[in-house]
Order: sequence, then structure tokens, then C-alpha cells
Amino acid sequence: MQLPPKVTERAFARLSEIGAGAQGQALRVAVEGGGCSGFQYEIALDAPKDDDLVLEGAGEKVVVDAISLPFLSNAVIDFSEELIGARFVIENPNATSSCGCGTSFSM
Repeated sequence: MQLPPKVTERAFARLSEIGAGAQGQALRVAVEGGGCSGFQYEIALDAPKDDDLVLEGAGEKVVVDAISLPFLSNAVIDFSEELIGARFVIENPNATSSCGCGTSFSM
């Protein structure tokens, strides 16, 4: 059974900090072919589209297109701040392996 991805409070808070919703933007999380492991995450600010799954919290939105949704079933979308930088991260239970960059995976 496919479960929608979850978004952490920390990710919604970061979107609020950068004013995404105030600009009519949402965080788009997509899966595309490519990368060093077969698939890669594409994460960008974008306007929601009619066929997107919309996840809302703290007045902000995260959107996932219908094609990417099966690849992100039950994944967790988070925001991480570390010494090497800050970024949105995906914890994906469907990925059988991933590369060191954290944006490429295989299933």
C-alpha cells in the first residue's frame, strides 16, 4: 500500500523562514532518472500544479507530482543544518542504496 510522504515541522519552518508561501511557491520534491545510482531527487521552489499531491503545514506547502509519488511512498522530507551546509533531505525507505551525495538512489 502506498503511503504519502511525510514532511517534518523543521522543513515547514525553513520554508516559512525563506517566505516560500508568501511568494506563492511550494517546495517541489520530484524523482527523476539519472544520478550515479539510477534515480535522483529534484528539489526546488515551484508553483503547485493541479495534479500534485499537496502536503501543508505552518502555512507552507510541499508538492509531489503523480509520477514521483510511488518513489516517495512513506518517505520523510526534512531540513538539515550541519557544519558542511544546510539542505532539504529525503529519508526514503524505498531506496535500496544511495550515493554519498544524498541526492541519488536506487530501488
